[in-house]
Amino acid sequence: MKVLFHFNVNPALQKWLRQHVPADWELICCPEGDETTFNKHWPGTTVLWHVLEPVTAARLKANTALRLVQKIGVGVNTIDLNAAATQGVSICNMPGVNSRAVAEMTLGLMLMASRRLGTVGKQLCQGVWPIEPSVQEKLFELGGKTVGLIGTGHVPRILAPWLVSMGVRVITHSRNPPSDWPYDRVSLSELLSTSDVVSLHIPLSESTRGMFNAQRFSAMKPGAIFINTARGELVDEAALTAALDSGHLSLACLDVFAQEPLPPGHALALRHDVIATPHMAWLTQDMFQRALSIAIENTRRLGVGSALLHEVHR
Repeated sequence: MKVLFHFNVNPALQKWLRQHVPADWELICCPEGDETTFNKHWPGTTVLWHVLEPVTAARLKANTALRLVQKIGVGVNTIDLNAAATQGVSICNMPGVNSRAVAEMTLGLMLMASRRLGTVGKQLCQGVWPIEPSVQEKLFELGGKTVGLIGTGHVPRILAPWLVSMGVRVITHSRNPPSDWPYDRVSLSELLSTSDVVSLHIPLSESTRGMFNAQRFSAMKPGAIFINTARGELVDEAALTAALDSGHLSLACLDVFAQEPLPPGHALALRHDVIATPHMAWLTQDMFQRALSIAIENTRRLGVGSALLHEVHR
């Protein structure tokens, strides 16, 4: 069994893999962006453990031996599902595997935003002490504020009780909320107009692409904070920039962008009113060990002809 893990694997994770992958498998770890190594090992690969590098129709066509693309995570928007189906390649993902990591990162961004830690940290490195009055007046506590969560999936289910325990009023909006959802459900317009912090937790689809446009940003509460740890394409970045320029939004925390990797010198990453991180909310050693345990099991199941876990149907 030839398995290609397409990711920049750190030494600790490589050691863990050596201890858990069957000895008779040929496991190749190829950094994303290393086209030379990928093209060398791609022909004859049976299973691709896929993270973010797009799995295009052309890439699928170039390897007729491929039988499974195992997404390390949840979103399969980076895989050409039609081409995979045509070629008879199975697609599997891992619902909920990175939810705790993303929930913790989202809470961390909320706390960073409330104390403007991005700005304060940069100013401290420049010798600014004490904190400037213009920054002081923007500092606040999450307790007593309203946080609007858009989506009611795995991440909000973990995040919401943490916020409630901190004294936050949590309101949510979802087109398909679970029947047992215990938090206040409101219309999108009410959530936007009343939330001090708005956080996105929905998948990317044709119906949600560009969902946060100029109209949605203008409907948000003046001075609100916007957080996106979901998918960059959910947001019209020009409209977000305009909302920040006007002062209607006070801060944005962005872990995902419409174009990834983020080009050097990208305007949003250079702003003082943006906390930007490189699509890392999901990225912890704990998450990888959970995820790769599933990837190893699904690869084993493929080899013996058993039903696959979490197979995605086009």
